[in-house]
Amino acid sequence: MAYWGLAMSYFHPLWWQREAGLGLEEGQAAAARAAALGAPTRRERDYIAAVGAYYRDYQTADPRARIRAYSDSMAGVHQRNPRDPEAAIFYALALVASAPPGDTSLSNEKRADVILDSLYAKYPNHPGLAHYLIHANDSPQLAALGLNAARRYARIAPAVPHALHMPSHIFLRLGLWDEAIASNERATAEGRRYQTEQQMAGTWFHNLHTLEFLETGYLQEGRDTEALKIVKEVAAVTEITPPTPLGAARWLAVIPLRYALERGDWREAAALQLHPVPESGPGTALAATRFGRALGAARSGDTTAARAELLQLASILASLRERKKPEDAEYVETLRQAAAAWFALAMGDTAGALGLAESAADRQDMTVEAPYLFARELEGELLLQIGRPMEALRAFEAALKLVPNRGRSLFGAATAAQQAGDTATARRRYQEYVALMAKGDGQRPELQAAQRFLASR
Repeated sequence: MAYWGLAMSYFHPLWWQREAGLGLEEGQAAAARAAALGAPTRRERDYIAAVGAYYRDYQTADPRARIRAYSDSMAGVHQRNPRDPEAAIFYALALVASAPPGDTSLSNEKRADVILDSLYAKYPNHPGLAHYLIHANDSPQLAALGLNAARRYARIAPAVPHALHMPSHIFLRLGLWDEAIASNERATAEGRRYQTEQQMAGTWFHNLHTLEFLETGYLQEGRDTEALKIVKEVAAVTEITPPTPLGAARWLAVIPLRYALERGDWREAAALQLHPVPESGPGTALAATRFGRALGAARSGDTTAARAELLQLASILASLRERKKPEDAEYVETLRQAAAAWFALAMGDTAGALGLAESAADRQDMTVEAPYLFARELEGELLLQIGRPMEALRAFEAALKLVPNRGRSLFGAATAAQQAGDTATARRRYQEYVALMAKGDGQRPELQAAQRFLASR
């Protein structure tokens, strides 16, 4: 079973599609060794067979088929061992991992939640249960179901940076910005302590993830000065530990991008610089920066620069498809369409712009990860730009159903309602926006516009 544990440590069920070969050879060797040694009980052999199903033929078999094989095997382990809570927990996590892409019913996630929630009532201090409940419900439709686990998880493991951070996945989904900020301030502090304690040569990759979420919270409350400190900190990063962590390059790209987008500084977005810490091949990190530059250039009127950046995005997209990275390709295509909508508008193609904006928004509505691109919100801003405030209001209200209490969505909804003559909705949404900015720097022109409207009525 020690070799089973080793094989599991190389296996990241939720992120299998991004592993790109990392640890697969070592994991397969450990799983094979576990099977060869021969465990004495059927239960142990079942666990070993399940992880072996994931690694089987890893060099040639489709990764999605392998994760389904693991999930099916864990279903058997769970069925044959109904009194084993760990079998149920691992099976629930496997359900989340093997959920079909684009499944709007979220049937796997809902089944996982039922399993995990029933066990959580019995074992409220089990860290795996709290952790996996958050992942099972990390979507706009289910986030409220994960709130209890989110608020408890940090108390279960108060010295673990990831345990302190994970609750904020739910807090961000629900627009609970104060709780998201507190979660990631604590996670970042513990992460820095761990980095120092371990005498790391570079920045510990997990700190970049907590800083990304922390910046999100600060920006939603208009705390731009605090957000800017994070932007400057990550701009100075030259080395990451470990050297090739999944996602780190994208976090480095997303942090300055989000700072420009959330403040509506399109010239700053157009001038974004590529971070010197590279990713493995052109992918989502490079695409994030290219997207920001394309959107910023288009909204600043520089169609030549926007066209060039869109061509770069198309090249990244082709590379991802050629390298058989469908999830990353879908992500980049959403970016490309969202930026292309504003390019089309700048070129006078209003119908094309509307089609692209709606398509990008439809793609992103089911995004699992807390995104930095809110395509439905961008669609609303585009509709405002062309003088269709009622449609814009519907887009902003739809965005607020995905993530309540978002600053740009609240302000956009208020502006659209004001232009449509719906004074009551405009007043309500402006009041919500002003309340959201109560802890902010007070320098945003949107805040001043909201205050002027409220003072005049």
